[in-house]
Amino acid sequence: MKVVKFGGTSVASGQQIEKVFQIVTSDPERKIVVVSAPGKRFKEDIKVTDLLISCVEQYMNGEGKDVYQAVVKRYEEIAEYLGVARDVVDRISMDLLEVLHGDKSNPARFRDAVLASGEDNCAKLVAAYFQEMGVESSYVNPKEAGLFVTDEPGNAQVLPESYDNLRMLRDRSGILIFPGFFGYSEEGAVVTFSRGGSDITGSILANGAGAAVYENFTDVDSVYCVNPNIVAQPKAIHELTYREMRELSYAGFAVFHDEALIPAFRAGIPVVIKNTNNPSAPGTRILSERVNKNGPVTGIASDSGFCSIYVSKYLMNREVGFGRRLLHILEDHGLSYEHTPSGIDDISVILRQNQLDAETEAQIIERIQSELHADHVKVQRDLSMIMIVGEGMRQNVGTMAKASAALAQAGVNIEMINQGSSEVSMMFGVKAHDEQKAVQAIYGAFFTK
Repeated sequence: MKVVKFGGTSVASGQQIEKVFQIVTSDPERKIVVVSAPGKRFKEDIKVTDLLISCVEQYMNGEGKDVYQAVVKRYEEIAEYLGVARDVVDRISMDLLEVLHGDKSNPARFRDAVLASGEDNCAKLVAAYFQEMGVESSYVNPKEAGLFVTDEPGNAQVLPESYDNLRMLRDRSGILIFPGFFGYSEEGAVVTFSRGGSDITGSILANGAGAAVYENFTDVDSVYCVNPNIVAQPKAIHELTYREMRELSYAGFAVFHDEALIPAFRAGIPVVIKNTNNPSAPGTRILSERVNKNGPVTGIASDSGFCSIYVSKYLMNREVGFGRRLLHILEDHGLSYEHTPSGIDDISVILRQNQLDAETEAQIIERIQSELHADHVKVQRDLSMIMIVGEGMRQNVGTMAKASAALAQAGVNIEMINQGSSEVSMMFGVKAHDEQKAVQAIYGAFFTK
C-alpha cells in the first residue's frame, strides 16, 4: 500500500487534478491520497493559502468579502472544469464562511482554522471528482481518522497515539482523500503544522498506515544536486539517504521542510519524489541506507541571512564553562544559534541575523565583554552558509581540500568552516555576495570534472 501526496501545483486547476486522478488510479497500491491547497496556476497567480492569509487579516478587521469570494471562485472554477456537482462548491462556500465568522478571540487559533480550510476543501473537491468518475473514494477528516496533535498553533507536533488510530485506515475500502497541513488538538481545535505541513501529513500517514512507500508528487522530475537557479541544468540525484536529505533541506533545499520526513524515516519507509506532469520519470528515492554511487558529494545547498558573533580570549580553552556562559547570554535574549565552530582561543556563534537587531547586538557585545572578559568581540553580518553533503565523504580523503581549492580559485574568501560530526556534511561560511559564485565553484569541482 502506498501513501501519495500531491503539492499545491498538482491540484492548482481542474487540468492538474485530472492528472492526479490518472496517476492514482493507474496503480492499485495507491490507497491514501494527501492533498495540499490549490497552488499557483501560472507565475503571477496567487495561491489559495495566500488568499486565505488575506482573509484572516481582513476578517479580523471586520472586512474580507471580496477575498472570500476569490477563494470560493478558485474551487468553483475547478469544479466546473471537472464536472463536479454544484452542491460540492456550495458546501465548500458554507464551510469557509462558517470558519470566517467563527470565534476570533484567539487570533492564532482563528488563523489556523482559516488556513487549514484550504487543504480541507480541496480534499472534499478531489474526493467528489473521484466519485464522479465512478471510483470508490471518500473524503477523510483528520479528526475522524484520529490525527491528534499538540495544541501549538502553526507548529503542531503529532501525538504518539495518532499512529495507532491511523492504522485503522488500512481497513477502509476505496481510495481515501486526506487533507494535509493540519490535525486536531485533544480538545477538538484545528491546529496546523509548520511550513511544508502537507509533506508532514503524508509522512505521518505513511508511518501510521504502515505504507510500503510514500510517494510525494510535485512539479520537478527529481531532486537536483544543486539549486537549478544557480547552476543551469544540474545533475539529478536518483537516490539519497534521509540524513543527506535533512542536511540539504536545512541548508536551503526547497523540496522538503527539514523535519517533514521524520515520521517516515522512523518507520524506515522509502520516499519517492515524482513529477505530476511527468509521472513516468523515475524521480528520486530517499532511503534509510544506500550503496554510495554518487561519489563523495551528493548535493550542495546554500542559504543566506546569517551572522556570526566572534569571541576571542587568550587561554579560553583552560576556562571551565566559558562556552556555556556565552550561550547563556544568547539564551537570556531569546536567541537560538545554528553552529559554534571554535579554536583554542576563539569561538564563533552562527545565528540567523533577523534575530539580532542593533539594540540586542550592542547589549550582547557589552555582556560578553563585561561578564566573560573577552579580549575581542565582533559581529559579522550578511553571511551565507554553503553546505556540502554526501555519505561518501566518510570514506573519501581530500573532500575538504578539493572544496577549499575550488573556492580559492574562484576568488571566494572562506569566513568559517564547520565539519559536521556525522561526517556526511561540511559547511563553509562566505560573504552573501559570494554565495552563487561559491556554489558554482564547488559544483564545478565535484560534478563536472
